[in-house]
Amino acid sequence: MFVGSVSDNFDERIEQKIFHAEIVVDNAAVARETKAYRKIPQIVDFCDENDTDRMQEQIDANYSQIKSDVKQIVADELKRIEEDPELQHLRTVIITDTFFAAKVQ
Repeated sequence: MFVGSVSDNFDERIEQKIFHAEIVVDNAAVARETKAYRKIPQIVDFCDENDTDRMQEQIDANYSQIKSDVKQIVADELKRIEEDPELQHLRTVIITDTFFAAKVQ
């Protein structure tokens, strides 16, 4: 059993602001549904041959690879902008290790 109350908006009046209710659960149906559950298969195992968990190392390696890829994409795009006369108005660019911003002159 639970109770609650709601408030109305200025343009939407609610007559019934206080209520009480009961959640009725069909335990037999829930049990049937739960019985049909299947275990989610393990897709990736981060343990090495010595059963040492290497997940954090893999996450760090992926992070470093993505960071390196982004730096390469930025360098390639800067080169493309520098070599294309129609894009040279985009040359003013601030780049740091973790912050990229482009400013149109």
